[in-house]
Amino acid sequence: MNIVLLQPEIPPNTGNVARLCAATRTVLHLVEPLGFKLDNTQLKRAGMDYWEHLEWRRWKNWGDFMASCGNGPGRIWLIESGGPKNYAEVRYEAGDYLVFGRETAGLPGPLLVEHQESWLRIPMFHDQCRSLNLANCASLVLYEALRQQSFYGESLS
Repeated sequence: MNIVLLQPEIPPNTGNVARLCAATRTVLHLVEPLGFKLDNTQLKRAGMDYWEHLEWRRWKNWGDFMASCGNGPGRIWLIESGGPKNYAEVRYEAGDYLVFGRETAGLPGPLLVEHQESWLRIPMFHDQCRSLNLANCASLVLYEALRQQSFYGESLS
């Protein structure tokens, strides 16, 4: 699996997602511009000592990231509030890309319109809550995708 953070802004969120990716052997893609330097101590603290176990890539922009996907096996899933489908209503496959946007603004509207068929939402039940934490969202959706794949590759040691 792949998690894509499009222009992440908050170092501890990215560090927590990096830790999640390391623990699940998920590739992390960071799409610039980033709201922090990669040597940020908060980023490293949240990721703890997992960075050495993490497979990750950095992209200059969304276009470069998309060009790298080419005709590979993975499909792009955009996770953002307001999506027409619930994240648990789709069938994930190995190699899919789970895309999350900036903490303050989410994913850009034009991107969501362009990929409306792959725009997914996480259900929320209180109108006054506009969003969930980025790392929590990544965990929810990634573990649903892994569950659907019977947690293939799990280490039982």
